[in-house]
Amino acid sequence: MNALFTDASFQNIINVANRYGISVDAVTNLTHALMRSNGTMAQFNIPELGGGGQWMQGGMTMVGDMFNNQLKATVDGLCIQLSNLINQGGIQYKPLPKIENQNGSQSGNWWGDLGYPNSTGSQNGTSYAIFSNIGRLAIQQNGKVTIFNTLDHQIGGVGQQQGGNYSVTFTSQYGTVNLSSLPIVSGVQEESNSQQVNNNNQLQAPQAPVVSEPAQIIENNNNNSEAEGDIFGKIEKLANLKDKNIISVEEFESKKSDLLSRL
Repeated sequence: MNALFTDASFQNIINVANRYGISVDAVTNLTHALMRSNGTMAQFNIPELGGGGQWMQGGMTMVGDMFNNQLKATVDGLCIQLSNLINQGGIQYKPLPKIENQNGSQSGNWWGDLGYPNSTGSQNGTSYAIFSNIGRLAIQQNGKVTIFNTLDHQIGGVGQQQGGNYSVTFTSQYGTVNLSSLPIVSGVQEESNSQQVNNNNQLQAPQAPVVSEPAQIIENNNNNSEAEGDIFGKIEKLANLKDKNIISVEEFESKKSDLLSRL
């Protein structure tokens, strides 16, 4: 069961299992479920923990034996400790091994050094990798890789999209994810059309691609409006505060709506 976790991470999982008297396999499976949401929630089916159950950060715990309060307390305690370890970097997946090319040389995975993804796939020539534990989404299309900051989205579904810049669509707890609203960590934002024709049938030059870097603040020519990069940075900080229960979900949504209205 240690194939995916670093040695230090697996030792932390063993310590938690021993503390609660639960098998390492059961705690490892629970950890995988928590890793999919960066430690904020888990849906599981583990016989040792009462079968099917659900836990959500903030106090909601459901187990198969709904009247077993001791089991609820055990699951809640396990999830809280594992969630804290995930958020503190105490539980991490191992980096994927290097891929050997035909000429014998080695290169990294197409998404770079983001580590081990929670989910990967490919549809209609578009590859994707979801990194829930660090809030990143990598998309490769036509040989170009774009990495998005997913903010507070917990991406759990992938489907086929008709039209748009990408042939896949993603869903989170908020519904369909609008990729154009997510900050770009690295890569190039593709324009839907390289050239546009105006009403006088004259060609207009396309806008320059937008390239964003982590924590970069993009200056706006209008000194009276707030920089777009600064707004997304504030949203990400608010999301971190929400995940740590420093602010409520309602406060986060209110502040996020206010910030997005300034774009």
